[in-house]
Amino acid sequence: MTEKNTKLSVDLIKKFSAGELQELCKATEEAITAGIGFSWIKPPPRQNLENYWKGVLAMPQRNLFIGSFEGAVAASLQLVFPNRSNEASSFSASIDTHFVSPWARGHGLARRLLEAGEDLAFKSGFSQILLEVRETQERAISLYESAEYNKWGTLPAYHIVNKKVVSGSFYYKRLESKK
Repeated sequence: MTEKNTKLSVDLIKKFSAGELQELCKATEEAITAGIGFSWIKPPPRQNLENYWKGVLAMPQRNLFIGSFEGAVAASLQLVFPNRSNEASSFSASIDTHFVSPWARGHGLARRLLEAGEDLAFKSGFSQILLEVRETQERAISLYESAEYNKWGTLPAYHIVNKKVVSGSFYYKRLESKK
């Protein structure tokens, strides 16, 4: 999925190449510090992050896309398939850990990651994607709504950030063939 002659790239990875894990951990720390998301409020110890990302690659239902800006890993998106035992939701995938590090924002990388996830979901036979986002993540909400995600609900007490209760919103998108 890497595009030539551009400073952006999006790749679905199955294992980390040299330096990718460290760059992804650094980008994750920067995103957490900027309040962009994740369930962490402050960056955990580096070893915890490394174990988290290695664990993502070990889980067959998780598909990890990494986004690079000017050759450095700056972003991620996980496309999560439902467990096979969940027959009732077998048509619906979900998005997790979609972020772009602050230094690489504003260049379209978040949208490219989102489109790559949608394409894989559709090609894998899913007809719907679900995601959730904190109310404080205004740029993410704007991106999802401009990409035709539909808000279906709000949870008033979604997360606690800096001792303040923050609401969250839930979105879905029906996937159709791009003609």
